Amino acid sequence: MKILSIQSAVAFGHVGNSAAVFPLQRIGVEVLPVYTVNFSNHTGYGAWRGPMISPDDVREVLLGIEERGVLPQIDVVLSGYQGGEGIADVILDAVKRVKAANPAAVYSCDPVMGNAKSGCFVAPAIPVLLRDRVVPAADIITPNQFELGFLTGTEPDSLESTLASVELVRATGPRTVLVTSVERPDREDGTIEMLAVDDSGAWLVQTPYIPMKANGSGDVTAALFTAHYRRTGDLADALARTTSSVFELLSRTHESGERELQLVESQDAYANPPMQFTPYRVA
Repeated sequence: MKILSIQSAVAFGHVGNSAAVFPLQRIGVEVLPVYTVNFSNHTGYGAWRGPMISPDDVREVLLGIEERGVLPQIDVVLSGYQGGEGIADVILDAVKRVKAANPAAVYSCDPVMGNAKSGCFVAPAIPVLLRDRVVPAADIITPNQFELGFLTGTEPDSLESTLASVELVRATGPRTVLVTSVERPDREDGTIEMLAVDDSGAWLVQTPYIPMKANGSGDVTAALFTAHYRRTGDLADALARTTSSVFELLSRTHESGERELQLVESQDAYANPPMQFTPYRVA
Protein backbone atom coordinates (compact mmCIF):
# COMPACT_ATOMS: atom_id res chain seq x y z
CA MET A 1 0.00 0.00 0.00
CA LYS A 2 1.13 3.54 -0.77
CA ILE A 3 -0.26 6.61 1.00
CA LEU A 4 0.33 10.18 -0.16
CA SER A 5 0.21 12.13 3.11
CA ILE A 6 -0.10 15.91 2.78
CA GLN A 7 0.40 17.33 6.27
CA SER A 8 2.53 19.51 8.51
CA ALA A 9 5.95 18.50 9.81
CA VAL A 10 7.90 19.42 12.93
CA ALA A 11 11.52 18.81 13.87
CA PHE A 12 10.81 18.33 17.59
CA GLY A 13 7.85 16.25 18.69
CA HIS A 14 5.19 14.41 16.75
CA VAL A 15 2.28 16.02 14.94
CA GLY A 16 1.10 15.87 11.33
CA ASN A 17 3.39 13.82 9.14
CA SER A 18 5.86 13.72 12.01
CA ALA A 19 3.24 11.67 13.86
CA ALA A 20 1.64 9.73 11.01
CA VAL A 21 4.55 8.51 8.90
CA PHE A 22 6.42 6.23 11.31
CA PRO A 23 3.38 4.25 12.57
CA LEU A 24 2.31 3.73 8.96
CA GLN A 25 5.77 2.53 8.00
CA ARG A 26 5.79 0.22 11.01
CA ILE A 27 2.67 -1.56 9.69
CA GLY A 28 4.21 -1.94 6.26
CA VAL A 29 2.83 1.08 4.42
CA GLU A 30 4.93 3.05 1.96
CA VAL A 31 4.36 6.73 2.74
CA LEU A 32 5.04 9.69 0.47
CA PRO A 33 5.07 12.62 2.92
CA VAL A 34 4.44 16.07 1.48
CA TYR A 35 4.88 18.91 3.97
CA THR A 36 2.64 21.93 4.33
CA VAL A 37 4.73 23.53 7.09
CA ASN A 38 8.22 22.83 8.38
CA PHE A 39 8.18 24.07 11.95
CA SER A 40 10.58 23.60 14.84
CA ASN A 41 7.70 22.30 17.04
CA HIS A 42 3.93 22.29 17.15
CA THR A 43 2.12 25.54 17.82
CA GLY A 44 0.74 24.37 21.17
CA TYR A 45 3.93 25.65 22.77
CA GLY A 46 2.92 29.19 21.85
CA ALA A 47 6.22 29.82 20.06
CA TRP A 48 7.77 28.12 17.07
CA ARG A 49 10.08 28.82 14.16
CA GLY A 50 10.21 27.78 10.55
CA PRO A 51 8.21 28.34 7.38
CA MET A 52 4.66 27.69 6.34
CA ILE A 53 5.18 26.24 2.88
CA SER A 54 3.30 28.14 0.20
CA PRO A 55 0.55 26.32 -1.69
CA ASP A 56 2.51 26.86 -4.91
CA ASP A 57 5.55 25.10 -3.43
CA VAL A 58 3.42 22.22 -2.18
CA ARG A 59 1.92 21.95 -5.65
CA GLU A 60 5.40 21.80 -7.15
CA VAL A 61 6.36 18.88 -4.91
CA LEU A 62 3.19 17.04 -5.89
CA LEU A 63 3.85 17.76 -9.57
CA GLY A 64 7.33 16.31 -9.21
CA ILE A 65 5.83 13.13 -7.72
CA GLU A 66 3.37 12.94 -10.60
CA GLU A 67 6.21 13.31 -13.11
CA ARG A 68 7.85 10.22 -11.64
CA GLY A 69 4.79 8.23 -12.71
CA VAL A 70 3.86 7.31 -9.16
CA LEU A 71 0.21 8.38 -9.02
CA PRO A 72 -1.26 5.12 -10.40
CA GLN A 73 0.35 3.34 -7.42
CA ILE A 74 -1.19 5.61 -4.78
CA ASP A 75 -3.96 3.89 -2.79
CA VAL A 76 -4.81 6.73 -0.41
CA VAL A 77 -4.44 10.50 -0.20
CA LEU A 78 -4.37 11.53 3.46
CA SER A 79 -4.66 15.09 4.76
CA GLY A 80 -4.84 16.66 8.20
CA TYR A 81 -4.39 20.15 9.66
CA GLN A 82 -4.68 22.84 6.99
CA GLY A 83 -2.86 25.96 8.08
CA GLY A 84 -4.12 28.28 5.34
CA GLU A 85 -6.96 28.53 2.85
CA GLY A 86 -4.84 27.99 -0.25
CA ILE A 87 -3.68 24.49 0.65
CA ALA A 88 -7.19 23.05 0.25
CA ASP A 89 -7.16 23.71 -3.49
CA VAL A 90 -3.81 21.96 -3.76
CA ILE A 91 -5.03 18.92 -1.81
CA LEU A 92 -8.26 18.65 -3.78
CA ASP A 93 -6.34 18.91 -7.04
CA ALA A 94 -3.98 16.15 -5.85
CA VAL A 95 -6.97 13.95 -4.99
CA LYS A 96 -8.44 14.53 -8.45
CA ARG A 97 -5.15 13.65 -10.15
CA VAL A 98 -4.57 10.54 -8.05
CA LYS A 99 -8.10 9.25 -8.65
CA ALA A 100 -7.75 9.89 -12.39
CA ALA A 101 -4.57 7.78 -12.35
CA ASN A 102 -6.02 5.13 -10.00
CA PRO A 103 -9.83 5.06 -9.79
CA ALA A 104 -9.61 2.71 -6.80
CA ALA A 105 -7.77 5.30 -4.70
CA VAL A 106 -9.54 6.99 -1.79
CA TYR A 107 -9.21 10.32 -0.02
CA SER A 108 -9.10 10.33 3.78
CA CYS A 109 -9.51 13.72 5.45
CA ASP A 110 -8.97 14.53 9.10
CA PRO A 111 -10.99 17.78 9.31
CA VAL A 112 -8.94 19.41 12.05
CA MET A 113 -10.67 22.42 13.61
CA GLY A 114 -10.52 22.12 17.37
CA ASN A 115 -12.10 20.25 20.25
CA ALA A 116 -14.79 20.59 22.88
CA LYS A 117 -12.41 21.90 25.53
CA SER A 118 -10.43 24.43 23.46
CA GLY A 119 -12.96 25.37 20.79
CA CYS A 120 -11.70 26.10 17.28
CA PHE A 121 -7.96 26.72 16.99
CA VAL A 122 -7.70 27.21 13.23
CA ALA A 123 -8.24 30.34 11.12
CA PRO A 124 -11.93 31.29 10.95
CA ALA A 125 -12.21 30.47 7.24
CA ILE A 126 -10.89 26.91 7.61
CA PRO A 127 -13.90 25.18 9.23
CA VAL A 128 -16.24 26.58 6.58
CA LEU A 129 -13.84 25.54 3.83
CA LEU A 130 -13.61 22.03 5.26
CA ARG A 131 -17.37 21.74 5.59
CA ASP A 132 -18.31 23.11 2.19
CA ARG A 133 -15.53 21.91 -0.11
CA VAL A 134 -13.09 19.45 1.41
CA VAL A 135 -15.25 17.00 3.37
CA PRO A 136 -17.70 16.48 0.47
CA ALA A 137 -14.75 15.36 -1.68
CA ALA A 138 -13.54 12.81 0.90
CA ASP A 139 -14.26 9.09 1.07
CA ILE A 140 -13.18 8.76 4.71
CA ILE A 141 -13.27 11.44 7.42
CA THR A 142 -12.05 11.25 11.02
CA PRO A 143 -13.57 14.16 12.98
CA ASN A 144 -13.83 14.32 16.73
CA GLN A 145 -17.29 14.79 18.20
CA PHE A 146 -16.88 18.58 18.32
CA GLU A 147 -15.82 18.76 14.66
CA LEU A 148 -18.68 16.49 13.63
CA GLY A 149 -21.05 18.97 15.24
CA PHE A 150 -19.66 21.87 13.23
CA LEU A 151 -19.72 19.94 9.97
CA THR A 152 -23.42 19.17 10.44
CA GLY A 153 -24.70 22.18 12.38
CA THR A 154 -25.68 19.88 15.24
CA GLU A 155 -24.65 19.25 18.85
CA PRO A 156 -24.07 15.51 19.09
CA ASP A 157 -23.78 14.16 22.63
CA SER A 158 -25.80 10.96 23.04
CA LEU A 159 -25.15 7.89 20.92
CA GLU A 160 -28.38 8.49 19.03
CA SER A 161 -27.62 12.13 18.21
CA THR A 162 -24.03 11.29 17.24
CA LEU A 163 -25.24 8.57 14.86
CA ALA A 164 -27.76 11.03 13.40
CA SER A 165 -25.00 13.61 12.86
CA VAL A 166 -22.84 10.98 11.18
CA GLU A 167 -25.64 10.22 8.74
CA LEU A 168 -25.97 13.92 7.95
CA VAL A 169 -22.28 14.23 7.10
CA ARG A 170 -22.29 10.96 5.15
CA ALA A 171 -25.05 12.40 2.98
CA THR A 172 -22.65 15.16 1.89
CA GLY A 173 -20.10 12.74 0.42
CA PRO A 174 -17.86 10.66 2.71
CA ARG A 175 -19.19 7.13 3.16
CA THR A 176 -16.90 6.17 6.04
CA VAL A 177 -16.74 8.21 9.24
CA LEU A 178 -14.61 7.65 12.32
CA VAL A 179 -15.70 9.85 15.24
CA THR A 180 -13.01 10.21 17.90
CA SER A 181 -13.34 11.51 21.47
CA VAL A 182 -16.99 10.49 21.79
CA GLU A 183 -18.22 11.55 25.23
CA ARG A 184 -21.85 10.65 25.80
CA PRO A 185 -23.53 11.36 29.13
CA ASP A 186 -24.51 7.75 29.82
CA ARG A 187 -21.10 6.14 29.27
CA GLU A 188 -19.26 4.54 32.16
CA ASP A 189 -17.27 6.93 34.35
CA GLY A 190 -13.62 7.20 33.38
CA THR A 191 -14.13 6.06 29.81
CA ILE A 192 -14.06 7.52 26.31
CA GLU A 193 -15.24 6.05 23.01
CA MET A 194 -14.75 5.99 19.26
CA LEU A 195 -17.49 5.36 16.72
CA ALA A 196 -16.98 4.07 13.18
CA VAL A 197 -19.69 4.03 10.52
CA ASP A 198 -19.80 2.90 6.90
CA ASP A 199 -22.42 1.35 4.59
CA SER A 200 -22.21 -1.92 6.52
CA GLY A 201 -23.21 -0.43 9.88
CA ALA A 202 -21.88 1.32 12.98
CA TRP A 203 -19.41 0.11 15.61
CA LEU A 204 -18.53 1.61 18.99
CA VAL A 205 -15.46 0.91 21.11
CA GLN A 206 -14.81 2.05 24.68
CA THR A 207 -11.49 2.49 26.47
CA PRO A 208 -10.37 3.92 29.80
CA TYR A 209 -9.92 7.69 29.62
CA ILE A 210 -6.30 8.79 29.99
CA PRO A 211 -6.20 12.27 31.61
CA MET A 212 -3.73 14.07 29.36
CA LYS A 213 -3.55 16.30 26.32
CA ALA A 214 -1.55 14.62 23.58
CA ASN A 215 -0.84 16.69 20.48
CA GLY A 216 -0.58 14.43 17.45
CA SER A 217 -2.65 11.53 18.78
CA GLY A 218 -5.44 12.38 16.34
CA ASP A 219 -2.95 12.32 13.47
CA VAL A 220 -1.79 8.83 14.47
CA THR A 221 -5.40 7.69 14.84
CA ALA A 222 -6.44 8.96 11.40
CA ALA A 223 -3.41 7.41 9.73
CA LEU A 224 -3.69 3.97 11.30
CA PHE A 225 -7.46 3.73 10.87
CA THR A 226 -7.23 4.76 7.23
CA ALA A 227 -4.50 2.23 6.47
CA HIS A 228 -6.15 -0.69 8.28
CA TYR A 229 -9.54 0.04 6.74
CA ARG A 230 -8.17 0.52 3.23
CA ARG A 231 -6.21 -2.73 3.51
CA THR A 232 -9.04 -4.98 4.68
CA GLY A 233 -12.36 -3.14 4.24
CA ASP A 234 -13.30 -4.52 7.68
CA LEU A 235 -14.59 -1.58 9.73
CA ALA A 236 -14.73 -3.33 13.11
CA ASP A 237 -11.23 -4.79 12.71
CA ALA A 238 -9.78 -1.42 11.65
CA LEU A 239 -11.43 0.22 14.67
CA ALA A 240 -10.13 -2.47 17.04
CA ARG A 241 -6.56 -2.31 15.75
CA THR A 242 -6.44 1.47 15.77
CA THR A 243 -7.92 1.74 19.25
CA SER A 244 -5.50 -0.82 20.64
CA SER A 245 -2.43 0.86 19.13
CA VAL A 246 -3.39 4.40 20.11
CA PHE A 247 -4.33 3.42 23.66
CA GLU A 248 -0.92 1.80 24.11
CA LEU A 249 0.77 4.90 22.69
CA LEU A 250 -1.15 7.22 25.03
CA SER A 251 -0.61 4.97 28.04
CA ARG A 252 3.14 4.88 27.48
CA THR A 253 3.23 8.64 26.95
CA HIS A 254 1.24 9.29 30.12
CA GLU A 255 3.47 6.98 32.16
CA SER A 256 6.60 8.71 30.81
CA GLY A 257 5.54 12.11 32.12
CA GLU A 258 6.68 13.63 28.81
CA ARG A 259 4.64 16.17 26.88
CA GLU A 260 5.40 14.69 23.47
CA LEU A 261 4.07 11.37 22.22
CA GLN A 262 6.36 8.43 22.87
CA LEU A 263 5.96 7.51 19.23
CA VAL A 264 9.10 5.47 18.60
CA GLU A 265 9.04 3.80 22.01
CA SER A 266 5.53 2.50 21.26
CA GLN A 267 6.32 1.02 17.87
CA ASP A 268 5.47 -2.59 18.74
CA ALA A 269 1.91 -1.49 19.49
CA TYR A 270 1.45 -0.53 15.82
CA ALA A 271 2.92 -3.67 14.28
CA ASN A 272 1.44 -6.04 16.88
CA PRO A 273 -1.53 -4.36 18.59
CA PRO A 274 -2.60 -6.32 21.69
CA MET A 275 -6.27 -6.13 20.59
CA GLN A 276 -7.50 -5.58 24.14
CA PHE A 277 -10.67 -3.71 23.12
CA THR A 278 -13.63 -5.22 21.26
CA PRO A 279 -15.96 -2.93 19.28
CA TYR A 280 -19.65 -3.74 19.39
CA ARG A 281 -22.30 -3.04 16.80
CA VAL A 282 -24.70 -0.21 17.54
CA ALA A 283 -26.49 0.18 14.20
